Amino acid sequence: MKSNLWNILKKELRELFRDKKSLAMMLVIPIFIPLLVIGMSALFEAETNMSIEEYNKIGFAYQLSSIEKSLADEMNVDVINGSEKELAEDYKKGTINLYITKEGTHYTIHSDGSDKSTYASNLMETYFNTYKEMLQQQYLEGKNIKADEISNIITVEEQVVEEDNFFASYIKNFAFLFILMAITVSATYPATDTTAGERERGTLETLLTFPIKSKDIIIGKFLGVTVSSIITGLLSLGLAILSLFITKDMFTIYEGVDVMFSMSSIIYAILVIITYSFFISGLCIAIASTAKTFKEAQSALTPLTFISLFPGMIAFMVGIKTTPLIAVIPFLNFTTIFTDITAGNINIVNIILMIASTLLYISIVFVYIIKQYKSEKVLFAK
Repeated sequence: MKSNLWNILKKELRELFRDKKSLAMMLVIPIFIPLLVIGMSALFEAETNMSIEEYNKIGFAYQLSSIEKSLADEMNVDVINGSEKELAEDYKKGTINLYITKEGTHYTIHSDGSDKSTYASNLMETYFNTYKEMLQQQYLEGKNIKADEISNIITVEEQVVEEDNFFASYIKNFAFLFILMAITVSATYPATDTTAGERERGTLETLLTFPIKSKDIIIGKFLGVTVSSIITGLLSLGLAILSLFITKDMFTIYEGVDVMFSMSSIIYAILVIITYSFFISGLCIAIASTAKTFKEAQSALTPLTFISLFPGMIAFMVGIKTTPLIAVIPFLNFTTIFTDITAGNINIVNIILMIASTLLYISIVFVYIIKQYKSEKVLFAK
């Protein structure tokens, strides 16, 4: 049994490393990881260091008081006066970043929520908070009340816990989502070729004439695809770490922040990648083995790429935390556990549940695949 299994595995690996498309899927896709990390870092850098001149053109549909004019000069607000209708037209044309209307003591900021409008809105919120404080001080002084005594009734101090900054954490987790997608893509082609591809070429029928158990054939093919997936995953992780090492000195958003993975995070990340590689390889083999042709198998496996990405992306965006229940939900568990790992929240119980549930799913998949290979009706259907 072991000899047959080893021979099947050697055959699959030999074909895998000889096939240019398999090698491309396995080795080329991870190259996009550095582009992703560097590109997103550059985007965050550009947004963080946006010059105030790019979003300080503010329309006012009323005449500013002397205090407001002075405050606008101090805050480098480019004041543009006009009627509400004129300013609305200017805003549509893009000549101003937003405009403000006034009714009595009520001010309304008009914007569409775009990037520059968001920066402009933040600028004007600071402007009006400062203006309100100045009016309050004037009022208190008119009542012979010391403004400092009122404003300093309480004091608040913020103490920031030292950890990865938002940008580093976001990019690490987003890179991991891309790693999962790369592993999935890497598994789909060899899984298709070793099942539907061999069936279409007629080599699978020949293989089944040998005195080899169906179980050995399935496990051999499964391990071959898994090896491909693991290589892609580990190469992608290595390139992600290398990219972080390069970007930490390239961009000011990482100044004073340790953006690198800790050694324990790398070890657990490797564990998650290997577990996911086993899971997705078994799933790809199961789906591709039901297809009659290579093209049909490819079509059946295409949605799997998106399924591998979107649950994790939603969990990442929404901020779903890992629980024992989440730890056993396929696709979702890998992303949430990796997010915990990068944040330093390593929960051994959740990791064990992830591995145990994955082994259970793979066992179920194996039972299904073996039935497919034992069924001549399914195997030789045209």
